[in-house]
Order: sequence, then C-alpha cells, then structure tokens
Amino acid sequence: MRSYFLVIVLLVLAACSPEQKESEAGNKPHVVATTGMLYDAVINIAGNKMTAEAIMGPGVDPHLYKATQGDLAKFNKADLIIYNGILLEGKMSEILKKLGRQKPTLAAAESVPKEILKSAIGYEDAYDPHVWFDVTRWKYAVKAISHAIIELDTVNQEYYTANTKKYFTQLDSLHNYFKQRIKEIPEKQRILVTAHDAFVYFGDAYGIRVEALQGISTVADFGLKDIAEIIDLIIENDIKAIFVETSVSEKSINAVVQGCKEKGHNVKVGGYLYSDAMGELGTEEGTYIGMFSSNVETIVNALK
Repeated sequence: MRSYFLVIVLLVLAACSPEQKESEAGNKPHVVATTGMLYDAVINIAGNKMTAEAIMGPGVDPHLYKATQGDLAKFNKADLIIYNGILLEGKMSEILKKLGRQKPTLAAAESVPKEILKSAIGYEDAYDPHVWFDVTRWKYAVKAISHAIIELDTVNQEYYTANTKKYFTQLDSLHNYFKQRIKEIPEKQRILVTAHDAFVYFGDAYGIRVEALQGISTVADFGLKDIAEIIDLIIENDIKAIFVETSVSEKSINAVVQGCKEKGHNVKVGGYLYSDAMGELGTEEGTYIGMFSSNVETIVNALK
C-alpha cells in the first residue's frame, strides 16, 4: 500500500515542473496564493497554462503573518488571488478583502458549505478554517479554485477540467487510504495531542480524538491550567506520544512532556506534524498529498 501511495506523491511532484517555476507572466496568467496548500491545488489544476506562487512558505504561521511590501506588490501584479478565508490569514484578511474589489480574488475555504464547517471553540459566530485536513471538505475549496481558474482563462477550460478530475481521483484515493491507516491504531489509543487546534476536521473525518493546548488560532495563548489539563488527560489515557507542529513553537509541548515526567509518566514527542504550512517545495512534504501522507504516517507510527 505504501509503495502505491508513493506513486501518487511522485505524480504530484512531477506536476510542479521547471516550467511552472519560470516567470512567464507576460504570456500566461499569474496566480498568487497565500498558503502552500492553495498553491498546490493551483498548480495541479493550472499545470503549465499559468504561473503561480505562494506568499507563505514552510514553517510560516498564517494566523500571525503580516503582509510585507513585497507581498503587496505580488498581489497587485497577480491576475488572480486565492486565499483560504474564514480568518485563517489573520491580520491580512482585511487587505485581501479590499483587493477583492479591485481584481479576481477567491476565499477558497469559504466555498465549503457552512453546515459541514466546524464551529471555532472560544470564538463567537466563527468557524474553524483548517478545512484542508479533511479531504472531502477540501475538495469544495479545490473545486472553487478550478472554477476561478477557468473563469480567468476560458480558452483552456477543457484542460483545467481534465486536470481537476484527475486531481480529484488522487484525493479520493488519499482519503480512503487515510481511513484505513488510522484503523491500525488501537481504538483506545486514537488520541492526538498537539499544540494548537488545527486537526479538528482531521479527527472528525478519520475517527481520532483531537486535543490541543491552544484554540484554532495561535494568537490565543495557553496557561498553566491548560497544561495541567492536558497532562492529566495524557496520564489518564496512558498516551504514548504527543506531537509538535512545524509552524508552531515547541515550547508548549515541551512543557507538557516535562510535566508528565514529573508525575511519573513518560510521554515522548511522536514527531513533527505539518499543520498551517507544508514542507519545502520540491519535496514530498511540499505537496498537499505528501504533507498529509507524512502526517498520517507520523501519527500512526507513534500511536499504534
């Protein structure tokens, strides 16, 4: 199964060809996306008919990100701007909304039907923006991206439609694979403890309980009470491993590990998970499929 899955990852990596990286803005429409997940969807659909770039790279926390003058210049030159929405981009959200009055702009995650969005605990009348961690919900965002790309370049509609269909087939295989992998963890051990609450959709889709020190945004801080509650949860459920996120400080998780140790319970850091950012471009983890695959492998191997 894993060798089959690597074939899918390699196919996605092949989609990001040198052509895509070369600047041909004079000949092709140019798309600017805020996050790596959105960028990856764009290049899978647009292929070599458009150029694209992401504002936020590996390890960047979108909740805290502030737009630079360079970012604004990129937005201004773009033919299409794609961002997540649902307040993921924090302080940059207002800028993106204003740009939407001047040029084609899409808040892709806001295409997910509200009835299947999760409420953001601690935020009144707000939704959790981390929809990419359930493939079935993320497909709504990808479909919206496809429509926006076709609207920008109707001449190549058939090409974009075919690419979208192909990508959806890959995503469906991904979803089914993950459901089977999570089942390898004994049911009582299916508890995922992380620094911030980015994995609610993941837990809902793949049948794993998710607990975190911080809420959906890393802007919110955690306190001694939050640490104490997580420590008690880990000890009561005999949890073997907890996880660090690549875009979030290790400080909170290290405090939990130390607190458990002081109470006579050894819990290890099970590995690094990609939450709000993907890996380096050109690597498996630098694609949506590769990033998600890496997370699932890390979780399953640490908890089963």
